Amino acid sequence: MGDLLEAMATVLRQPVALSMAGRTDAGVHGWGQVLSGDLPADADLADLARRINKLCAPEISIRDAAWTSPDFDARFSATSRQYRYHVWNGPAPNPLLASTSWHVPFPLDLTAMQAALPALHGEHDFSSFCRRPKVPELSPTHSLVRVLHHLSWESIDESPLLLFQITGSAFCHQMVRSIVGTTVDVGLGRIDPAAMPEILAAKDRAAAGAVAPPTGLVLWQVGYGGKRWDASASGST
Repeated sequence: MGDLLEAMATVLRQPVALSMAGRTDAGVHGWGQVLSGDLPADADLADLARRINKLCAPEISIRDAAWTSPDFDARFSATSRQYRYHVWNGPAPNPLLASTSWHVPFPLDLTAMQAALPALHGEHDFSSFCRRPKVPELSPTHSLVRVLHHLSWESIDESPLLLFQITGSAFCHQMVRSIVGTTVDVGLGRIDPAAMPEILAAKDRAAAGAVAPPTGLVLWQVGYGGKRWDASASGST
């Protein structure tokens, strides 16, 4: 974000404030990240994208730029977000995927991992899978209720590469990585897939499994269709 803001300021010759659709912690990737902000009315968007891509390549790429309505906000106008997570499940690491996947060398039971997912579908308090945000003393706590529309684990072409996909209304801090880490623990036989409802009901981060590393996570797509569902505007990403 900092590099992009610096590049935009260089090209436009003025600072720019941007709103970002989804959180991407250090090590997390964003293929479908969406940003919005106020630009000069005479800005040439195609030229702006080309010049920023030249300054920031290859780590940052603007794939599309368009004018939108004044009330559009990349974060608060979003109605859904989809993340993907890749796991390389082979005894030897894959150097070509090392920066975009989690290497798990021990065999995973994909069927058990898939069986653990239905309990998480729908609207729940995901406190067991979220890093609870710090709030000032005597201030109200943030709601960790979210709605998950889709979750799946699959093997890519019957290879050691496993793909996790998740779509929801919004996600709290470390929620996707916690779900990935917990279901990988299921695949390793450390957690019974039937225990997922109990883990969810505990509303305690200690009840779930480990947090998966950030390298395998990608913000894949942000949706803007339909009506926004929001448990709490603050703390949603």
